[in-house]
Amino acid sequence: MNLLEWIVTIILMTEFLLGNCANIFIILVNAIDCVKKRKISSADRIITALAISRIGLLWTILMNWHSAVCTANTCHLQIRVWGHVTWAVNNYFSNWFGTTLSMFYLFKIANFYNPLFLHLKRKIENVLLVTFLGTFLLFVLYLGVMNINKIASVSNYEGNVTLKNNLKDIIGLANIHLFGLINIIPFCISLTCVLLLVYSLGKHLRNMKFYGKGCQDPSTMVHKKALQTLVSFLLLYATYSLCVIISSWSSLHAPVFLFCMAIGAVYPTGHSIILIWGNQKLKQALLLYLKQVRC
Repeated sequence: MNLLEWIVTIILMTEFLLGNCANIFIILVNAIDCVKKRKISSADRIITALAISRIGLLWTILMNWHSAVCTANTCHLQIRVWGHVTWAVNNYFSNWFGTTLSMFYLFKIANFYNPLFLHLKRKIENVLLVTFLGTFLLFVLYLGVMNINKIASVSNYEGNVTLKNNLKDIIGLANIHLFGLINIIPFCISLTCVLLLVYSLGKHLRNMKFYGKGCQDPSTMVHKKALQTLVSFLLLYATYSLCVIISSWSSLHAPVFLFCMAIGAVYPTGHSIILIWGNQKLKQALLLYLKQVRC
């Protein structure tokens, strides 16, 4: 490996270890708490599922790095296809569980007296499930089109060459559009959640000022903590998506591809660390663990 590949390797390994430790820590804390209380809250279920998907995403990023650096010339095409499918699955669940968490925070924290919002708030679990399943059908369609695209690109068709090329173009175009949809939809939903939560916080602060109360009440603090988590997720998600787009355009240029991979790996690692620090239960468990280690 050259110098750039060594630098990217060190960065990726650091992110990989930190990300796995953070996500495994989240899973263990929630699992122990579930065993003690014999129940688990909706927020803890979402965060645990998110941590599991982030572990899968980190491993697929490591697999892609290995195929790009160590076995770039010897890796079989079928292995690359399966690697891409595995990444697509983990990427989808990671993005959507993060978006589901944003929606959960919005419905639990925001204060709106709109009848539709109040109805959705009462049916929050059904709303999250329907939203997730609706886009999951779109994702299954994307996987089918992606596999057809891979088969068409490697098959030796001895018929009409023009028809084959047109079919490949149509499938490739459908593949791009479906991939864009399954990534743009959760991003737009997360952005909407952030904007609505900002509006709810502004409205709450105006009410506090009108009634002559302070701005450090519990509701304001909960709003601010939720906004910090949502905004950090949105920024990391946007950076990760940009890296995915750039790396897909420059897959033949190894330095750019590896650089984007190193930046994109911050997303599954950094957001999990932010979740630990922003969640009171996880933060207390981490501080207690660090205190025991020091002793």
